[in-house]
Amino acid sequence: MFSPIVTLGFILATLFGAAFHLLVGGDTRRLALFLLSSWIGFGLGHILGVLLEINLFNIGSLRMAAASIGAALALIIAHLLSANRKDQRSTR
Repeated sequence: MFSPIVTLGFILATLFGAAFHLLVGGDTRRLALFLLSSWIGFGLGHILGVLLEINLFNIGSLRMAAASIGAALALIIAHLLSANRKDQRSTR
């Protein structure tokens, strides 16, 4: 069974990914990409916050500031890498 902090982090990362998808739009595949990116970014941000001892907006042992920044960066990178390039010409 997961601890309450892990569950809270998973729920918050899921909300970040879903809210980002609501803002930028897209199909179901992009929703899955945004959720996965948010989960990974949230986890990596939390780990980086622990390593760098960033103690802003902690909820128990969860480093909210670092985790939120990590999720936001991961979502922005995923959006930039998955965006359709309309200005590229076909080489056919």
